[in-house]
Amino acid sequence: MAPLLLAAAGAVALVLAGLILSSFGPRYRIARLLATTRKVSIAEARRLAEEGLRAYVRVDGRIDSEEDFEGPGHQPLVFRRVRLEARRGNAWRPFEDHRQTVPFKVNEGLDSIGIDVDELDRGLVVVPRESVGTAADLADRVPEGTSPETAVRARIEQVSSVEHAIVLGYPAARAGGSTMTSGGSRPLVLTVLEPDEAMRVLAADGRSRTRAAAALIGAAAVLLLGAVVWAAITAALPAVAGAVPAARALVAAALAASPEPTVVAGGDPRSNGQGPGLVGTPGLAILGVAAIAILAVVATTIYVRITAPPPSDERRKSRR
Repeated sequence: MAPLLLAAAGAVALVLAGLILSSFGPRYRIARLLATTRKVSIAEARRLAEEGLRAYVRVDGRIDSEEDFEGPGHQPLVFRRVRLEARRGNAWRPFEDHRQTVPFKVNEGLDSIGIDVDELDRGLVVVPRESVGTAADLADRVPEGTSPETAVRARIEQVSSVEHAIVLGYPAARAGGSTMTSGGSRPLVLTVLEPDEAMRVLAADGRSRTRAAAALIGAAAVLLLGAVVWAAITAALPAVAGAVPAARALVAAALAASPEPTVVAGGDPRSNGQGPGLVGTPGLAILGVAAIAILAVVATTIYVRITAPPPSDERRKSRR
């Protein structure tokens, strides 16, 4: 019974960790793709495109373009996106989106492959530049009806032609040559960061959630491992006791009061003679179920508090 209780508690912890991670939405999927997508050379990606084979792969290379443009800091850029966003509950909602792009590719040695810049959206992972203020600072640009006290930010994402990039996507044959693009439910992903840094950027506004999920995953691993070890020891003890007499003391045994069979006038012979009773250790089972329920309640409460949206502007006003 005890190994089953440990395994059940571990399963509950894993489910709760999955719920917390799913609260990150598309960013969690992008992080998983960065961690698991198969890496190939650009030459191999070009071969897949030319043969019409559909495969979601990762390529690494240096960004290059013949049409780069100068950024505000005099950097040679190939992509620049400026979004104006207003705070709504627990999320930022864009109300303006300006993009400036030129065709570019990534090179690896003498091989190169193009990037479908029109498909770059949520899959772009760079260190953003942000400026936060209020709607009153942009009174002529915010949507009509927005409170002047609403938080507003400008978020700038850009890619330079002198950076090294990691690109995830489907190689496809186009008129201008092979290109990395999106397809199906998998986005085109491009980052100029190392995977570990990209993960931190993707989880930048949810560090408490990632810590909670990591703690639950660690607890689940310990509980499941404990269940397996406990079950293995329990199963192996009788065989060990048969070979090593000194180990017999570790094997639980139930001895009768007398080696001779006895006849009980009434009741259940497994109880105290007063009728059918409970067999085994029901108290341990009840405590185990209660412990799992308490763990689920506590973890769910933590999850709800972590992911709860902050008070909206209207609620703040009502409190005042």
